[in-house]
Amino acid sequence: MKGRILFTCMLVCVFLWSSSGQNSAPEAVLNCCEGDVLFLLDSSGSVSSYDYSRMLGFLSELLLPFSLGEDQVMVSLLQVGTQPRLEFGFDSHISQTGLQGALGNTKPLRGDTNTEEALRIAKDWVLKPGGGAGAREELPRVLVWLTDGVKPGDVIGPMEKLRDEGVAVLVISTGHGNYQVLRQVVTPPVESHLYFVDIDDMSIITEDLRDAIIEILRAERLQVRDVSTDSAMLQWRPVLAGLTGYYEIRFGPAPSLGVSEREAGETGTSPSTSGSQYQRLTRPGDSSTARLMGLKPDTTYMATLTPKSNLQVLNPLSVTFTTKPVSSEVLSPAVVTVSDSGANSVRVSWGPLQPESVQSFQVEYMALSGGKLHMTTVGQGQNSTVLTNLQPDTQYLVTVSAQHSSGRERAMSVKVCTEEVRPALADLQLTTVGSDSVQVDWKASVDGLRGYWLTWEGQGIHGSTAAPRSSLYLPSNSLSTRLTHLPPATRVCVSPVYRTARGEGLCCMAQFHSDASVWGHRS
Repeated sequence: MKGRILFTCMLVCVFLWSSSGQNSAPEAVLNCCEGDVLFLLDSSGSVSSYDYSRMLGFLSELLLPFSLGEDQVMVSLLQVGTQPRLEFGFDSHISQTGLQGALGNTKPLRGDTNTEEALRIAKDWVLKPGGGAGAREELPRVLVWLTDGVKPGDVIGPMEKLRDEGVAVLVISTGHGNYQVLRQVVTPPVESHLYFVDIDDMSIITEDLRDAIIEILRAERLQVRDVSTDSAMLQWRPVLAGLTGYYEIRFGPAPSLGVSEREAGETGTSPSTSGSQYQRLTRPGDSSTARLMGLKPDTTYMATLTPKSNLQVLNPLSVTFTTKPVSSEVLSPAVVTVSDSGANSVRVSWGPLQPESVQSFQVEYMALSGGKLHMTTVGQGQNSTVLTNLQPDTQYLVTVSAQHSSGRERAMSVKVCTEEVRPALADLQLTTVGSDSVQVDWKASVDGLRGYWLTWEGQGIHGSTAAPRSSLYLPSNSLSTRLTHLPPATRVCVSPVYRTARGEGLCCMAQFHSDASVWGHRS
């Protein structure tokens, strides 16, 4: 009996602890943003019941802190199976109670992983403003794809169309998915929008993924426009609409690493080494813009907008931006060129060099037909590098990125084609037949050959041309032919023909003597 009572108490304690933990949402997430987030959840037969429950638990934890509603975040769930199904649209749940209950009642579809059809539904209906699932006009839209990476199908094209329409794409893979494919579908930056994680360790990416979603959504709620060397325009959505109050704006150089924004706010000074003061402005509750003046060139600033109201507690919104430098010099790389292209290597060059502002250059290259991503890093004073061990007759995408000392990064890409391997003709022999004919025989590799090009012309004294030049094209399965009615001295050449050009050929001289002794030699 005591054992039963003890066990019951333990269950009650665990339940209370769990409930308390779910109700404690991070304050920074509440009222942080406004936008629509669609979760594309793989629930096909390749996902086990255990993995599926872990994914749902991950979504529950990820979404719990968000404020939901018409002027907040709205969530939709689309499941992937043989026949994809929309579990609920954006306008289905405006409270955490309803959303958490819907996630708890969601069941897997099983069947095939028909991701392509699910993306078609997402593009044409769910994420389309006015498409019937509740997506809102002129608000940021985010697609978060949870997959086990097993046979996702041809998703690169559909994902690209979504990104072209302004949808931000993030991916979480719990299996060994194709990195190159997933890297192409996510919206840059890849390092904060693509996650590979074991199913039992998903909680370790919860905060990072949540921050990535917030970064996308609140970019539309608080923005910085018209940035110059000494000013910027702060613009926001009027969150105080219908309420009495005002906005307090605080801005100054962004905090240094290791100093939190709260610590900076308590002192009222910038924690940067300059020690400059933060500036403060106030604006009426019906305003939506403020001009920030007196800024320094080429400096990263943080601006915080705090809505003040006696009727409702609204969390502050923050944004960072960098003023323009005084110099209008173009950031490197501004041009990327390719030279010395061969079958297995190419030289990539870029400019301007700018060693005083660039910390290093990184060169990434990958075959467009699919393959491993290769990377190499070169120093700030180097403006070219040779890419080796490439495949012949292959198109590569090469991206040169420069990390500037100001923290800015610039990248430029170029397509590179390696040359086709064109082996030379292996052997050529002429055997004269009669007084004016010759049998032509040759040897060559058949890999990649399209055919052979034969040319012959009569030779006069001292090698001068004595007769018009003739030519003949033969298919790749030909290794011999006979030429007739030739002049007494004829030069015969045979060249292998490949897809892009002719390979190196061989030439022989055939001579016919009046005393009926005939012969040929290579020339």
